[in-house]
Amino acid sequence: MIGRGGFFERNLKYLFPLPAVIFVILLMIFPVVYTLFVSFTDWTLTSGRPMRFAGFNTYLMVLREPRFAAAVWRTFAFTFGAVAAEAVMGTIIALILNREFRGKNFLKFILLLPLVVTPVSIGIVFNLFYDPTIGFLNYVLSVFHLPQSGWVTASSTVLPSLMLVDIWQWTPMIALIVLAGLSGLSQEPFESAMVDGANGAQTFFRITLPMIMPTVLTAVVLRAVDALKTYDIIYAMTRGGPGYSSETLNILAYKMSFEYFNMGRSSAVLVFLFVVVLLFSMAVMQLRKKFEL
Repeated sequence: MIGRGGFFERNLKYLFPLPAVIFVILLMIFPVVYTLFVSFTDWTLTSGRPMRFAGFNTYLMVLREPRFAAAVWRTFAFTFGAVAAEAVMGTIIALILNREFRGKNFLKFILLLPLVVTPVSIGIVFNLFYDPTIGFLNYVLSVFHLPQSGWVTASSTVLPSLMLVDIWQWTPMIALIVLAGLSGLSQEPFESAMVDGANGAQTFFRITLPMIMPTVLTAVVLRAVDALKTYDIIYAMTRGGPGYSSETLNILAYKMSFEYFNMGRSSAVLVFLFVVVLLFSMAVMQLRKKFEL
């Protein structure tokens, strides 16, 4: 007869990870599955009707919504513009920090500061900078007799203005990731290039850049996934305005659920965003594997 102790001893490999598995199911898998389920319904909180299955009609209604197509374009434009600038600037900063100079540790400390500030606080501070009447940026432009801008209050400049905030906050993250990749590179290829008489540009484009590209692409994936889901900065600064000029998919989903109370369509927008993030991540990771070969 096998006692209770024998049962636990034989199943320890299942019992120890069980709390983590339960945590993942409850806080990660269940919300995704539930959102997918709601996206196939016509659930509207103000209708007074119970939730009904609507199939793909919910998705068709969302696709026919002009604000959805515009939000998709803004989401991709914001992500591409911000992440491209962050990747280039972050790599340049990492290359600079990879050298030895006085004040290097202090500069690293300064780079960390934007990462620890809460997004809402950043939004409030940059709104003061961008203010058309009392803002610091327009004051600087006036000093140099340059045309002033409406920044986040003008439809033509609101998206680039939000990109600048994102670039300021997240470029240091890419710089630190790339710097970690640079510090782990083997010195043998560089020594061989020096012996062969390669100049700085040849060494960078033929050796350094190909070797750190997997690290750069990993940083781009992490940053792009987060940028596609950006909500807090945009909502804190513009709430999707002026008008709908900065309304991305996350802001649109929020308005559909908590302003229009249409939970079905909001869930459909979020499922679309989830699929976009998943496909983008898979595509970049496949590209990363090519650089590893």
